[in-house]
Amino acid sequence: MTTKTTSLVPLAIPVYKKIISLFPQNYFRFCFAYGSGVLKQGGVSVDKKPMVDMIFVVDDSEGFHSQNLYMNPHHYSFLKYGGHKLITTIQEKWPAKVYFNTLIPFKEEGITFKYGVVNRNDLINDLLDWDYLYLSGRLHKPVKFIDQPPKDIATALRQNLFSALHAALIILPEVFTEREMYKTIANLSYNGDFRMIFGEDKNKVSNIIDKQVPEFRKLYRPLLKTLDDYVEIPDNEPVDQVCMQDISPLSRMYHLFQLPKIPQKQLINYWRLHVSWRRRDAEDILKNIANNLDLGEIFSDCLKTVVFKSSIEQSLKGVFTAGLLKSIKYSNKKIVKMVKAREKM
Repeated sequence: MTTKTTSLVPLAIPVYKKIISLFPQNYFRFCFAYGSGVLKQGGVSVDKKPMVDMIFVVDDSEGFHSQNLYMNPHHYSFLKYGGHKLITTIQEKWPAKVYFNTLIPFKEEGITFKYGVVNRNDLINDLLDWDYLYLSGRLHKPVKFIDQPPKDIATALRQNLFSALHAALIILPEVFTEREMYKTIANLSYNGDFRMIFGEDKNKVSNIIDKQVPEFRKLYRPLLKTLDDYVEIPDNEPVDQVCMQDISPLSRMYHLFQLPKIPQKQLINYWRLHVSWRRRDAEDILKNIANNLDLGEIFSDCLKTVVFKSSIEQSLKGVFTAGLLKSIKYSNKKIVKMVKAREKM
């Protein structure tokens, strides 16, 4: 049975600007919005406005929280009584280095929003190395930029997309569809997330892809043109068209060497644990892994480890940053949404 989809008109950029105007202005470097309240997704109820999710990238987290506590103390949980230094420590020392305030009403526009604060350097590190596959994973998928990112962030964002492509091609078989490729990319940061077991719609990835194919194409089609030697994606319109890639060990090795630091490290650790403890440098191990017929499955399992750890730690962190009551309310909304989605299946 098909699920209802939202007819919600996407919010215009001026609305996001109004939200940003509520916060200290001198620390912002970049801001983006994401989720079902921002971009169309299947399976979203037509009778309720989804919460708007935003990420604030700042130069000085401590300075931001110091001013924001003065301007918006009601956004914070009981942690506000520990002051801005405690809040900054929890943000920057606990994975995934993002501090969320959630269920913030914006009565002027009749919406509710959630915002996460991340330090500029921490975002760049996650984009380049996939330390947590948290914000980097979110940015594998279409989002709405509220303003243009600075050059260093823009470079890291582009590299993150390239990394997602290489990762997906390692997982995918020789023959696949364009839809399967985007679904594999979107799933990189969901596969292993414990919230997908309890609290999220099991069809979340499909719901994203079904409504956002044009946005995915805008992100990845230009990058795919640089990989003509390794993958063939026809220019035809149907998203279920057949695509092919070279899965020779040489091509696999190329993709492996383009991966971020953390996935490479996970693969190397897997090899040393399950295959051979003999002293070999990382390059030799990756060359050997490229010949393994089960590379896609092995790599997928390695990414699960990263995602599972960061999703657990960030969720535990959320109990403190949101406070118990808000955490229960937010989790309840997720569970109700999941149950409704299953009932429609």
